[in-house]
Amino acid sequence: KLKNRKLKGTLERVEKYTQEAAHKAASHELLLIEEPGYLEAEGIEKTFNITQKKLKEQLDESSAKKIFDLQLTTFGPYSLDYTRNGRHIVIGGRKGHLVTRDWQENKPGCEIHVKETVRDVKWLHNELFFATAQKKYVFIYDNNGLEIHRLKKHIEVNKLEFLSYHFLLVSVGNAGWLKYQDTSTGKLVAELRTKMGGCDTMAQNPWNAIINLGHTNGTVTLWSPNMSTPLVKMLTHKGPVKAISVDHTGNYMATSGLDGQLKLWDIRTYKPLQEYFTRTPASSLSISQSGLLGVGWGPHITIWKNAFRIKQKSPYMNHLQPGTQIHDIKFCPYEDVLGFGHSDGISSILIPGSGEPNIDSLEANPFQTKKQRQEAEVHSLLDKIQPEMITLDPTFIGNIDRTSKEIQEKEQKEQEEEERAYDGKRELRNKARGKNSSLKRYLRKKQKNVIDERRMKILRLEQERKAYKRHQKETDNKPPTALDRFANKKRKLF
Repeated sequence: KLKNRKLKGTLERVEKYTQEAAHKAASHELLLIEEPGYLEAEGIEKTFNITQKKLKEQLDESSAKKIFDLQLTTFGPYSLDYTRNGRHIVIGGRKGHLVTRDWQENKPGCEIHVKETVRDVKWLHNELFFATAQKKYVFIYDNNGLEIHRLKKHIEVNKLEFLSYHFLLVSVGNAGWLKYQDTSTGKLVAELRTKMGGCDTMAQNPWNAIINLGHTNGTVTLWSPNMSTPLVKMLTHKGPVKAISVDHTGNYMATSGLDGQLKLWDIRTYKPLQEYFTRTPASSLSISQSGLLGVGWGPHITIWKNAFRIKQKSPYMNHLQPGTQIHDIKFCPYEDVLGFGHSDGISSILIPGSGEPNIDSLEANPFQTKKQRQEAEVHSLLDKIQPEMITLDPTFIGNIDRTSKEIQEKEQKEQEEEERAYDGKRELRNKARGKNSSLKRYLRKKQKNVIDERRMKILRLEQERKAYKRHQKETDNKPPTALDRFANKKRKLF
């Protein structure tokens, strides 16, 4: 029905490409033969009773190497982060110890000591650069441990996040400011004031790049760099929010608070799905690629399976790290591994079925060479998404408004009438009273021979007010008539 032939041809071509892509994706699903392998118990045996020691005895040598403990008791507690392909790990001790490593091949990266507090660590777009939230500023280092940048506008930061498709480093700290830094251009994209005090809980939604912040008043707010106010504000707990995690589909969110509650939410409806109680408030949460929920509380780590679908009576797996406090937990992408930092160092345990078994090498390739990494970096920079496109519903961009022209014109007229009526009401309001009001000062300050739109509007309002007062005075000075006794008059108080 389109009259524009060029637009019609473009839309037909785009629709054809979309149909071909969907057909190819459906036909290639036959090649994805790998499935996640979960632990299965026999008889009365329970999977949560299987310890890592028993599991290690039944594993091959390469899988058994993924279970390890690094005793670093001097500079803890430790935070950690994995790269997008799950190949490299960076750990940061609270007292300034920073280490990078290719943990799968056990190749050392760099090890430095910055001699000041480190609150959080985060990889950037690949394993060549990582950011650290130190005592006062945020610093960026390369894979050799050399300081590349000092971000002076990010002050007293508690948490860091990196939006890989947008090349944005996000920080929030004690001042309550949420800041977006473009790492490809070095520009500060947005500075948003949360107006809720200091914040030390943050997570990103991988589906739409929305940042979720947890606050001390028990609320969770959803932020985009395009809005100075939160897109959504949810009351989740009766106490401060301790940890947040969002699954990769963007449908579910897990939160924990100091009230001892662990709540699971459906972000599409902003309603709670399940509620659990933890004996100690959960300090860290993580959701794996297959949907397993990891909860770190006290010295314990509990793994829940299918927690977002039905209420679970017992966990999938348990792990106890005696004599420590769990500080940070992370599922490793494309591996059945959960890494966690605690007060005595970092540890790695095996969680069967947690990783994605089918790898998309164009998305994140754990086996990439140096040349493939360079090409991937160039392609990701060319395909970089602008911050203006971060919305709650990313599928909205590119859609066609199929509303008829008559309905659009009708809605536009209604909107213009509402705005006109609102402007009329606003013009009738007259709050300025007295000779020294802001309106009088403005009129005195302006020169009489200068034509100003605001000045003309104010003078018009003044004339209308004087005419109204004159009319009132004339009606009050009229001689009384016989019908005045039937009029409603205000009683005088003596």
